[in-house]
Amino acid sequence: MPGTNPSQIRVAGHGHVFVAPLGTAAPADTTTAWGAAWHDLGYTDNTGVKFSKKDKLDKIDSWQTASAVRHVFSARELTLKFSMIQINTDTLPFFFGGNPTANAVTNIGTGTPPAPLWSYAVQTTPDLDERMLGIEFTDTVQGSGGGAVKYRIIVNRGSVTDTDDLSLVNNGSIKLGVTFEAMEVNDATPLATWLMNDPALS
Repeated sequence: MPGTNPSQIRVAGHGHVFVAPLGTAAPADTTTAWGAAWHDLGYTDNTGVKFSKKDKLDKIDSWQTASAVRHVFSARELTLKFSMIQINTDTLPFFFGGNPTANAVTNIGTGTPPAPLWSYAVQTTPDLDERMLGIEFTDTVQGSGGGAVKYRIIVNRGSVTDTDDLSLVNNGSIKLGVTFEAMEVNDATPLATWLMNDPALS
């Protein structure tokens, strides 16, 4: 029995959020670099990433008892919520949705070379933008042995299902807050995979 062990406490002190097209090869360990198709969304605000798992259980009641005699899974929801604070060609399409290629940030400047004038069209009826999502964070183990441990969370398929209000204020950065919900790829593929080089799991 593990009991109390402070070396098993993890703090997600420094991390990154990545997105990639569906079907992109994901790292199979915690040391392999993310491939070129994985784009780092840059800085997020200091709330980091909120990982939420919600299961819905339906109760089966019986004539003979006052309490339920069985629970049956009817739904599982896996979401990741975070706020991006950089504005660029990756974050704007990810926040506003739609086909990330067709709705790209476009240079419409004129002249040679073109003036830095960019356009992004928010569509009235966007296409569903399905992506892969990757989360990575590193912690330093305290106590005997020490050393850094790295966690990676890979979601194989999902989309942004909710966005926060976008506030334009003079006392803080613009935040592109999104909620990303995982979706099934097939029966053999998990909603998400955690990869950890954590000695506490030995």
